Amino acid sequence: MGSLWSEGHSSSILCVDWSPSPTGLVASGAEGGELTVWTHEGVILGRLVLPGQEDVTSATFSPAGSAHLYVSHGDTVSVFDPRNLKVPVEDFQSAGEEEINALALNETGSSLAVADDSGAVRILEIPGGKVCRSLRRHTNICSSVAFRPQRPNNLVSVGLDMQVILWGLQKTRPLWTLNLQDMAEEEDDHQQQRPGQLFNPPLAHCVSVSSCGNILGCAAEDGRVHLMRIGSGSKLKQQGAVKAHTQGASQAHFIPFLSHPYWMVTGGNDGRVALWDLSKHPVVAPEGKAQAAAPQRRKGKSGGRRREQALDKSKPKEKSEKTEAEEDDAAAEKQQEEQKSGPKLSISHGDKVNWLCPAVLKGEPSVIVADQSTNLTAYPLSHL
Repeated sequence: MGSLWSEGHSSSILCVDWSPSPTGLVASGAEGGELTVWTHEGVILGRLVLPGQEDVTSATFSPAGSAHLYVSHGDTVSVFDPRNLKVPVEDFQSAGEEEINALALNETGSSLAVADDSGAVRILEIPGGKVCRSLRRHTNICSSVAFRPQRPNNLVSVGLDMQVILWGLQKTRPLWTLNLQDMAEEEDDHQQQRPGQLFNPPLAHCVSVSSCGNILGCAAEDGRVHLMRIGSGSKLKQQGAVKAHTQGASQAHFIPFLSHPYWMVTGGNDGRVALWDLSKHPVVAPEGKAQAAAPQRRKGKSGGRRREQALDKSKPKEKSEKTEAEEDDAAAEKQQEEQKSGPKLSISHGDKVNWLCPAVLKGEPSVIVADQSTNLTAYPLSHL
């Protein structure tokens, strides 16, 4: 059962962040310019309605400590002392070219990435907010950005153009670009459609990077969380996906404080919150028996598909027909495999998930859920 954090907002909550510093503060932003800071026990510490009442679309604490909270509203980023919300410490006017969707700070808190509706990603120097880089490659809204841990010059951005881009900030150009549409088609080549499954385009909503810096997870509109492994030289080595939700996946976050770096929590439009152990997924652990070579950029049918078709043609027809017993065994084996690779925890939250935030609350591993309502819900993950 989750605990409800109420009376902090009067409109739908759009974003949440938690500070891993000793204070353990939580910040939430909502429609209409509402910003609220909470203690780790869910007690309201401060509330503010920003001038102009533009939606608060992203909030992030500085990793250098909880003394600075960065908040995006409209095309502006405001910096607050979370213990004194009366006035901003700084305002970065026109930090975005258009309305800002996401913020991300690097590990030292010296660079702030700003993603906006124009598709641009700007890098701001902290303190001061001077724009030192402008990254332009997305052809639609840029929805999410994340710095790569232990690689201060690498930034990942994703957007509604279905592109995942790894940037090298020294030369302000992509190290590689992956089209999730191609990736989804590669996945579908080898899997049958499930009853009731919808083929939504994989618009990219949220990207997260594991604390080791080598695994990316991207929540997309096709209900999948697309996974990518980065190898030496920042090259894309392998990719795959987890069928996480029956409707669009809106959130995916690696959890840095559990037993290993490959725990991930996801949320979707199906109203479910799921916890995954990805440590044995073939993208994360390629030495496992499920290892597959990273598919190349799609050109017609995949090599694997062609090989399968060639094998099918070479088989005698009487051998290709399975008996009912064999089909039943295969179905049972597939079901067991899906149960093994399924979520370790599945929560029927009941409302569309706007944002998820892994947090340690009152000393207990938890996830905070923001939905269409005016309340937050905190679920414990203590049995792990």
